[in-house]
Amino acid sequence: MKTIDELLHEGVEGKRVFVRADLNVPLDGTTITDDGRIRAVVPTVEALADAGARVVVASHLGRPKGAPDPAFSLAPAAARLGELLGADVAFATDTVGDSATETVAGLGNGQVAVLENLRFNPGETAKDDAERGAFADRLAALADLYVGDGFGAVHRKHASVYDLPARLPHAAGHLIATEVGVLKKLTDDVQRPYVVALGGAKVSDKLGVIDHLLEKADRILIGGGMAYTFLKAQGHEVGISLLQEDQIPAVQEYLARAKERGVEFVLPVDVLVASEFPDLKTKAPANPTTVAADAIPADEEGLDIGPETRKLYASKLADAATVFWNGPMGVFEHPDYAEGTKAVAQALVDSPAFTVVGGGDSAAAVRTLGFDENAFGHISTGGGASLEYLEGKTLPGLAALED
Repeated sequence: MKTIDELLHEGVEGKRVFVRADLNVPLDGTTITDDGRIRAVVPTVEALADAGARVVVASHLGRPKGAPDPAFSLAPAAARLGELLGADVAFATDTVGDSATETVAGLGNGQVAVLENLRFNPGETAKDDAERGAFADRLAALADLYVGDGFGAVHRKHASVYDLPARLPHAAGHLIATEVGVLKKLTDDVQRPYVVALGGAKVSDKLGVIDHLLEKADRILIGGGMAYTFLKAQGHEVGISLLQEDQIPAVQEYLARAKERGVEFVLPVDVLVASEFPDLKTKAPANPTTVAADAIPADEEGLDIGPETRKLYASKLADAATVFWNGPMGVFEHPDYAEGTKAVAQALVDSPAFTVVGGGDSAAAVRTLGFDENAFGHISTGGGASLEYLEGKTLPGLAALED
């Protein structure tokens, strides 16, 4: 895989460089609530601009239905990128239309433009190869070179991620090179003990990675909404907690395999419960109670791991040499249910291990809860991409960057 450093060595002055970034940031109206993904692409954009390239940044945001939708405009992200670069950033109000063509044509050496949301065009996400390819052809007309740096999208077979690199000389940006290097430390050259902490809502989202990690990890800690399917699989009452009944057979099989292979599976011993889901908008006090994990009342739901589980998980992380964490331990957006996620994050901060936060809600939680990002070995920008890589899947966006 060619890197941006090699591209810069060959020279990019005066060339139009298409940078597929991941500016898919959370918005509250037009206010960005977490700019981590924008900050992550700055080193690549800055390096190209400093070398005299005419930089064309493109990304998706949210899930618009193949047509313009003001709620998903990249305008706020473009403005924030300009602030971080300390330079004016032009913004095209379409993807391959007149505005994009004129905006790119107006760039001088070292200047940067952002195109409107790629998913406003149905060709970006089309299942049909010809439709996707036609959109990639129009994007290719805007550039001379391609740099892939949107790690959060590399698991998608989309036009700007998969088809466009085949049409232009291409290289991996700084972010993708870093992400792949980190993930190799979790798959090819693992320092042990290797401990994995998995949370989040649905166990179905994590089955593939659990399957793969049973061959790699020494210890797996389970929290979040997915924990209740594991507890139910062990025969415990979980009340009205989030439950994927259809996944119980798979979970039982994984627990049996873990025992056979000597992989330690650690489940909550106590949980915070309440009779209704908390109000995340007003953050009104929820007044949860703590119960043993095998004694959840039939009319209540588990919403966070309890204090004994926090201590247990911290102890299980303390002796690790490598840690991968993906998924919050509870409804961290509400202060009454944030302590479990906070405890796991703090355990990673305190650990001498190489620690990786696997993107998505985990990365958002780290920032929301006020942790210093530099206290972790690496915070990924791609939750889904990280998980699929760890599952051993071929990621279309990485395959497209291979020479």
